[in-house]
Amino acid sequence: MDGDAGIISAGKRRSGKAIAWMAACMLSVAGGCAVPQEPPAAEPPAPITAPAPLVGGDRDEHGCIPSAGYRWCERTGQCERPWELAQAQGFENSTEAFERHCRVPAPSGG
Repeated sequence: MDGDAGIISAGKRRSGKAIAWMAACMLSVAGGCAVPQEPPAAEPPAPITAPAPLVGGDRDEHGCIPSAGYRWCERTGQCERPWELAQAQGFENSTEAFERHCRVPAPSGG
């Protein structure tokens, strides 16, 4: 019986190796047969927007900065803040008064 026991145990050893080998083959085949998954869809790129304008970065045709309160005055030939000019020149602090004052050229010294 010892001879038979050796054959049976050798058979078991062989069948254990065979099972391990088959399992390894099946795993490798299954891995190769797996349906490839597509990568997740990338989000569309954010739209390119212009940067917000800098405060004081705006200039009119005379180089005055409206966002800082400056407006062109023809009479003085420079950018002025209407409320400051109104106080210095003694006229009413209003848009109309500023425009009246500045549209008249300064008298030439003669």
